[in-house]
Amino acid sequence: MRIVVAVVAILIVPLFGGLHYWYLWRRLIAGTTVPGSPWRRAGTAVFVAGPLLSIAALVGDRALDLPIGVKRVLEWPGYLWLAIFLYLLLATLASESLRPVLSWWLARRTPVVPDAPSEPDPRLSRRMFVSRVAGGAAAAVALGTVGYGTRAVLKGPSVKRVTVPLAKLPRSAHGFRIAVVSDIHLSALLGRGFAQRVTDTINATQADLIAVVGDLVDGDVDELSNAVEPLRGLSSRHGTFYVTGNHEYYSGADQWVEKVQELGWRPLANARTALPGFDLAGVNDLQGEAYGEGPDFGAALGDRDTTRTAVLLAHQPVMIEDAVRYGVDLQLSGHTHGGQMWPATYIAAAANPTNAGLERYGDTQLYVSRGAGAWGPPVRVGAPSDITVIELAAKQA
Repeated sequence: MRIVVAVVAILIVPLFGGLHYWYLWRRLIAGTTVPGSPWRRAGTAVFVAGPLLSIAALVGDRALDLPIGVKRVLEWPGYLWLAIFLYLLLATLASESLRPVLSWWLARRTPVVPDAPSEPDPRLSRRMFVSRVAGGAAAAVALGTVGYGTRAVLKGPSVKRVTVPLAKLPRSAHGFRIAVVSDIHLSALLGRGFAQRVTDTINATQADLIAVVGDLVDGDVDELSNAVEPLRGLSSRHGTFYVTGNHEYYSGADQWVEKVQELGWRPLANARTALPGFDLAGVNDLQGEAYGEGPDFGAALGDRDTTRTAVLLAHQPVMIEDAVRYGVDLQLSGHTHGGQMWPATYIAAAANPTNAGLERYGDTQLYVSRGAGAWGPPVRVGAPSDITVIELAAKQA
């Protein structure tokens, strides 16, 4: 693992730094300000502090045992800078095509002003003017996009409703509603207030059952015990069921399984339970294999009555192959965040069998939620958060 981290650091850090300083700083700061001016110094300070805070946020989140208040102070600016950097880069690259057009238009309408006159010229050079217009537009687009995406996360997830017809579902279970929530990612950034918004949104659906399909937290029980407390208030007719996601194993999965039980939830750790009209099963996340606690489909589904409908909770969509093999009728997953921030949506779509929504794989249907929270930058662009109410439908009803 350390070798992988070292390789990533060797490859990514120079690229990250090069794009910051060789490209963005030159275009947005050096190209738009006068050497030695307060604006040049301030802009340079931002471009030095931003990456350092991002690295501090990433390192402090995992490697350093810092108080949660200190983590919050580091992570808000550090993670937001990662999002700002992404959209500054994209917007600045897009502005490159505008520069020659704007320069040509100015040349036709204004007298030529030398870019580097031998004597000071009170007028703004054409090159500087073009750089300021392009840079200002790029900065406005980037900041506006990140502001919009941050607000989208903080206001909490919206509710989606999806009806899923199931061939073996008896008429008695027709209309059974499962509130699916994944990837809440409670952390130093998204704390108790966010957990309360998620709880209120789920309870307002008045679902028959609540399914939490992994990545509940980013942190250990000691630091996030207060943050998860509002989730004790989740209410439904048949209770709340839970399976682990990959992030629980980064934070201590066993302690979180114990904690959710204390909250009144029922973990399905490679297990199943019979509900009116169907079986509900759950498997541990694939990340658990590194700890000897990986998914065991045989334990969860091997000896079941195959004439009954089976609904499976599995954090990662890639588990669909095993779900098909074991005759699962519906798998409920998360993990992808729908890509969270465009254009990462394309990467998530390429890396997962289903990025978001409902798709069929043979006789098995897979529904993937985009998740309720966010990991890393608390920003969503092109991948809105959701809590999904799945309504089961009997085909003979």
